[in-house]
Amino acid sequence: MNPRPLPLNTVPSLRSDDSDSFIDLNRLTAIAARRSRVVAVCVVVCFLLGAIYLLTATPVYTSQTQILLDDNLSKYAEEAPSPQSTQQADTQISSAVEILKSGELALHVADSEKLWENDTILNPPQSLMSMLKSTIRSVTGVFSGTPEISDAAVRNSRRETAAAYIQQAITVERVARSSVVALSYKSIDPQLAAKITRAYANAYLTDQLNANFDATERASVWLQERLTDLRQRAQAASLEAEKFKTEHGLTSTRGELMSEQQLSDLNSQLIVAQADTASASARYDQFKSIVEQGPDNAVNNATISSKETDNTVIQDLRTRYLAVTKREQAVAQNFGADHPQAVSLRTEKAELAGQIFRELEQITASYRNEFEVAKSREASLRQSIEGVVGNNSEANRSLIELREMEQRATALKTLYESYLGRYEEAAQQRSFPIAKARIISDAGVPTSPSSPKKTMVLALSIVLGFMVGAAIAGVQEFRERFFRLEEEVRSILGHKSLGYLPLIGKKTSTLWDKTRSRLAKEDINKPEPETDIPLTRMTRIAVESPRSAFAETLRNAKLASDVMLQGRPNRVIGIVSALPGEGKSTIAANFAGLLAASGKRTLLVDADLRNPAISRMISPPPKTGLLEAVLGESEWTAGLRVDPQTRLAILPIAPREQLYHTNELLASPGMEALIANARKAFDYIVVDLAPLAPVIDAKAFSPYADGFLMVVEWGKTPSRLVRDVLQSDPQFNAKILGVMLNKTDMDELGKYSDFGAAEKYRKSYEKYYIEQPLRRPGNPLPSGSGS
Repeated sequence: MNPRPLPLNTVPSLRSDDSDSFIDLNRLTAIAARRSRVVAVCVVVCFLLGAIYLLTATPVYTSQTQILLDDNLSKYAEEAPSPQSTQQADTQISSAVEILKSGELALHVADSEKLWENDTILNPPQSLMSMLKSTIRSVTGVFSGTPEISDAAVRNSRRETAAAYIQQAITVERVARSSVVALSYKSIDPQLAAKITRAYANAYLTDQLNANFDATERASVWLQERLTDLRQRAQAASLEAEKFKTEHGLTSTRGELMSEQQLSDLNSQLIVAQADTASASARYDQFKSIVEQGPDNAVNNATISSKETDNTVIQDLRTRYLAVTKREQAVAQNFGADHPQAVSLRTEKAELAGQIFRELEQITASYRNEFEVAKSREASLRQSIEGVVGNNSEANRSLIELREMEQRATALKTLYESYLGRYEEAAQQRSFPIAKARIISDAGVPTSPSSPKKTMVLALSIVLGFMVGAAIAGVQEFRERFFRLEEEVRSILGHKSLGYLPLIGKKTSTLWDKTRSRLAKEDINKPEPETDIPLTRMTRIAVESPRSAFAETLRNAKLASDVMLQGRPNRVIGIVSALPGEGKSTIAANFAGLLAASGKRTLLVDADLRNPAISRMISPPPKTGLLEAVLGESEWTAGLRVDPQTRLAILPIAPREQLYHTNELLASPGMEALIANARKAFDYIVVDLAPLAPVIDAKAFSPYADGFLMVVEWGKTPSRLVRDVLQSDPQFNAKILGVMLNKTDMDELGKYSDFGAAEKYRKSYEKYYIEQPLRRPGNPLPSGSGS
């Protein structure tokens, strides 16, 4: 009897380990190729949206002016201009930018140019959302009944509205790292843009002059009042700190309190004591464990490092003990264990062992005393530290309060000196009508719109399309959890992949297009629709197209079955899938037809009791079949149907009322007897079983099957589902002969494989699948030619 090979779930993955590579260029290229349509569609859509935006957008003009912030403009008017650091200069420029953006400056510009009377300012082009909001507010105002508003209130409202609009349209930014501030205004009217920009620059210079004059006047009065108050508070804070220090006796040396120095010394001594205690404890525990083992074991463990003890007595006793032991063994070996000299040596050895044990007990007692002394010293130091900590805590609390008082006194003194210097400076200097800024670039009337920028909008649209397409492609790739390649079958399921079964019926399938055209020429009495394939013809694809990729995959399945089931003259092969609709019934019929056409005695059993797809293909419907044979109502041969072309025997399922315990029927003694009788009459018994995930019929039939062929729909069936279904039943999983990927889109297959994979070169050997003239019914292939 030939031994059964190992289960195919031990098939190793042949895929090279690319985990060390930083970027898998082959995978990225494959992803880009198969998702290129999505990216292209997104790019086109975004490009069209950008073009529509350019056609509908209102052109906007921008006028710009530049203002230089320069402190050197007032250096001749000031006695001693203070130098500025880089940070101060940055702060000054940032402040100027915020002033230019302020609402107050916008109101000044609106008043100076009477912009509240300009309809272009008050009625700018609105977006769809703004128009919707305005409509809602107007409708709400009509129904709510707004009160009458005075002319002054209307004028002020228009003034503030104009200021708000120009404040939104103004742009202020610093030019690189210079002291120049660029101010620009956007408007649909180029003349208005230049007018408002110039008005803003002039308003800023005027605001600077007014601000300097007002600040000088207010500073002089306020500084005088603050100096008197700060002087009194600083003196009172200093006196209070000195009084508190004297009352609490907060003496210190070298910047630390006396209690802090004492606590530091005690902590250092405690660390040394802890180390001594740990060392003494380790030595004591070592000798204690040796003594606790008893005299006999203590002798064997009496080897102690010289670092642990300087006692040489144990070493001498142990040396004598080993010498006596060696002599006793020699005498016992030469003269016997009962020899008087051997007995004497054993007695001497026992005395030496007792001496070693007593010596170890003495050493253990000495180390125990040493350990107790170390613990006592450590406890004493801890008690001393606790006492010092208690005294030091009170001093620290007082010291914290003292430092707070000193900090307050120092802060008041520093603040007083600062205000005094500023008051003296303000008293000696006067404000001069010179602004520390000037216009270096006058605002001109723009001649071309600044936005929208056609080239930039279109370029950004294309880039955005690429980004959106890449994001959608990434999401699609992340959701890719299906079987696409044979190596995925091997790596995820651990089973042998038997190949791909092409998707039949797709217009892009070259193989089926050629086959259908020949069928139409040779059988004109059976017209065939352009986009549909009759089910009766679907079950004969492997027979009518013997040199197709479809038939070649089924031949590979037959070869795998013969290899795995070698030594068995009659083979029962189940066809299963994980989910309904994966095409297992069609594959079972084609596989059985291929076996029958090769001259093998083949029986096709429709055992999918809940959805007998093969039985529905038979016309007229059968009146007896599998159920009657299993239940003993008729002979199993009475329900057989024979295909006249391939001589394939089919055992269908006769129409019946709904069945509930189908798994018990498939596992019944009647099914066992039927399979046993079928083995005597047929070489191959192909059984179409129910899907594995929804029902357990296939697992119930498992004891009667020699092996199973798994059908998985390409790109549709989740890989985790198939893996979990198979791993849930190890016995069933061990009978899987191989996995076929059905409904494979051969045109898309190469896009999912890496460079150098066989799927990339399928078109190179399509010539091996050239169809031969179709055979007529009644002319089967010679026996064995299907292999």
